[in-house]
Amino acid sequence: MDWRYRAACRDEDPELFFPIGSSGPALMQIEEAKAVCRVCPVRSQCETFGFGEYDGVWGGLSAAERRRANGADRVGPSAA
Repeated sequence: MDWRYRAACRDEDPELFFPIGSSGPALMQIEEAKAVCRVCPVRSQCETFGFGEYDGVWGGLSAAERRRANGADRVGPSAA
């Protein structure tokens, strides 16, 4: 079975995990998304998947946190 079927976020509004911006209300949204991730049984699989994504909260990590963990300025396809 695909790990996403067991994800704690499967019944949440997907927009929760894709905040617009990185300050003000977006910070509160990121923390709310991370709260869902904290209780997720497939968090590690989601985090691994998220390292291939540019936007969103995946496995409890924001896009900025994934970039820092990668030691890169951006995650995902390289800029053309």
